[in-house]
Amino acid sequence: MSDQAKSGPAVARARVPLVEREKATPAQQAAWDKISQSRGRVAGPFAALLHSPELAARIAATGHYVRFDGPLPQTVREIAIITVARALDAQYEWVAHAVLARKAGVREEAITAIRERKAPAGLTAEEAQVWGYADGLMRQHRVSDKDFAALQARFGLEGLVDLTAVVGYYAMIACALNAFGIEPTPGEPLLPV
Repeated sequence: MSDQAKSGPAVARARVPLVEREKATPAQQAAWDKISQSRGRVAGPFAALLHSPELAARIAATGHYVRFDGPLPQTVREIAIITVARALDAQYEWVAHAVLARKAGVREEAITAIRERKAPAGLTAEEAQVWGYADGLMRQHRVSDKDFAALQARFGLEGLVDLTAVVGYYAMIACALNAFGIEPTPGEPLLPV
């Protein structure tokens, strides 16, 4: 797996200094090591979140579960994640996860439609339901009873809770990325904002 696929693109700029392990406090180094064990390196939002080391470690642990260990298929997770990134105009999150969505098998037409804020064409029924759920939470801050029931029938209550956590987790990460001004390196395909 490439470094970008593991941890995201390189950071071009940030509003806060990114923590470097060699210059980190002992608490930051301990949190760094925990994060690095699950992700292969510390990059993007985590290098900024390490200014609060305990928080960074806890956020990373939750992220590890929702991204790698949860019961949802990777395509489902990545559709939810890029929907959140688009809704919140999180450039770094978009660049990192559009790549992962492609690798998971999400069709280019669907990724482009999400990027352009259109109802994605070419999604399976499952993928379309996931997009609708994530988009509803991000834009209307709610989901309809019909959409909730359909996804509960598809994934069970545990899977629906996990999907909701994916959306919420990546919204939190998008807020951190946007607040801290973390942007991918120039040349990456950015979202139109």
